[in-house]
Amino acid sequence: MATSDNKLADTDEKIFIGKGEETAWLTLALANRHGLVTGATGTGKTVSLQVMAEGFARAGVPVFAADIKGDLSGISEVGEAKDFIVKRAQEMGLTFQPDQFSTVFWDVFGEQGHPVRATVTEMGPLLLSRMLDLNDVQEGVLNVAFRVADENGLALIDMKDLRALLDAIAPDSSKKGADDGEYPLASIRKAAQGYGNVSKATVGTIQRQLLVLENQGGAKFFGEPALTLKDFMRTDRDGRGMVNILVADKLMQSPRLYATFLLWMLSELFEELPEAGDLPKPKLVFFFDEAHLLFTDAPKALMDKIEQVVRLIRSKGVGVYFVTQNPIDVPDKVLAQLGNRVQHALRAFTPRDQKAVVAAAQTFRPNPKLDTARVIMELAKGEALVSFLEGGGTPAMVERVMVRPPSARIGPITPEERKAIMDASPVKGKYDTAIDAESAYEIIQKRLAGTATPADGAPGEGGGILGQIGAIAATIFGTNVKRGRLSTGQVIARNVTRSVTDKVVGGVVADLGKSVGGSVGGSIGRALVRGALGGILRR
Repeated sequence: MATSDNKLADTDEKIFIGKGEETAWLTLALANRHGLVTGATGTGKTVSLQVMAEGFARAGVPVFAADIKGDLSGISEVGEAKDFIVKRAQEMGLTFQPDQFSTVFWDVFGEQGHPVRATVTEMGPLLLSRMLDLNDVQEGVLNVAFRVADENGLALIDMKDLRALLDAIAPDSSKKGADDGEYPLASIRKAAQGYGNVSKATVGTIQRQLLVLENQGGAKFFGEPALTLKDFMRTDRDGRGMVNILVADKLMQSPRLYATFLLWMLSELFEELPEAGDLPKPKLVFFFDEAHLLFTDAPKALMDKIEQVVRLIRSKGVGVYFVTQNPIDVPDKVLAQLGNRVQHALRAFTPRDQKAVVAAAQTFRPNPKLDTARVIMELAKGEALVSFLEGGGTPAMVERVMVRPPSARIGPITPEERKAIMDASPVKGKYDTAIDAESAYEIIQKRLAGTATPADGAPGEGGGILGQIGAIAATIFGTNVKRGRLSTGQVIARNVTRSVTDKVVGGVVADLGKSVGGSVGGSIGRALVRGALGGILRR
């Protein structure tokens, strides 16, 4: 349905994407059934992504998208009425109206956006093993390290915490009393060996892989303050969804870090959000660019978890849209979950390319009027084959359409424009300064120096109930916590205390949870803050 009235382009129930013989609408109530945007380089995937992001934002749905080339940053600035844009809009019966959208920039390296951090505990052994490219034996030792940390009150916050713990569990016969009570860390080492053989060579390999990750800038990702995902799920003063852009040009130089980072965010969303059922519109839409990196060489255990999250996160009100060059980049089990499709042109220069075109055509519901495989190779820049879910949740027949022009700027913004946006950001100052809280590294150093207090020792030690009550009271009045630093218990229970604005009360809850129940309480506390893909296999 063509119209000259822009108010009818997007409605309260659906987003106008493009027009051919039929009009392409993306239904908001079905947008959490996930989607796929594919096409060769230079065929218009980024513009389609921007059009969809603008539509969601207008509807009050927050958006998260990775910006690989910097082009998507233009969504934050007013669009320009360039000739080709105005012409395309007129051909669709639209009057081009420039617009811009409230945007928050994020950057793992903290250079072109607010820093994004997670704790080592939150990442968990499964995703961290993927990030470090560990084999099964090495991953097993990493799982042992996490279990020992849980049982010994050692919070894993940053890279130096993990390094210190790995050193502590590695056998070393050269140290006096390393295997008996004379050595300060003998209990930790003995606990690790109780879970199986932990060899010095394997620990050394993991340490070398940590060095590689640090050289790629991964060390900046681990630490505090860690990201609060509710900061992604904001609307602006006009009720529009905020557009969260991850600056990923530098991050893409480390593809495994990029893919694992985005997968961690998906797992955190899956873990933290409550069940929502079928909503009139999603709570959040997540665009995963260069999605093939997620699946390349992924072990079966990780693939199973990815499939589980994609399948179940829909019920949390989150829509996930994978962006890649070809549908065959996505495994069939995941592809089956992606109901909304936008296919730009593919080129068939080799027999493998030709097979890929046929495979892409077969993912659509056939249209008797179109030879889908042939049309895929004929599509002009800005054209696409689309199939969105209809009222019953079934895919519509594939249609050839011209994608509508974005309302905001097409292309990157200037450094000055980016700075102005960050200065006015709703999270300005919240993440910009790192906090080095007392955690595993500091506790282990105290033990080695012989200065560890009972509170820093193994769970279950420390002066009976009166001593524990005294420790809680000391936390209330701040006498046993350095100013500006969180206690170990507070770090462990951060996911609980975030919801409490008074951090003093949060500290009481954290310390009480740590004190009552000894090693069991400590283990449970750490398990609670580990994401679904971070090593907790649900029973």
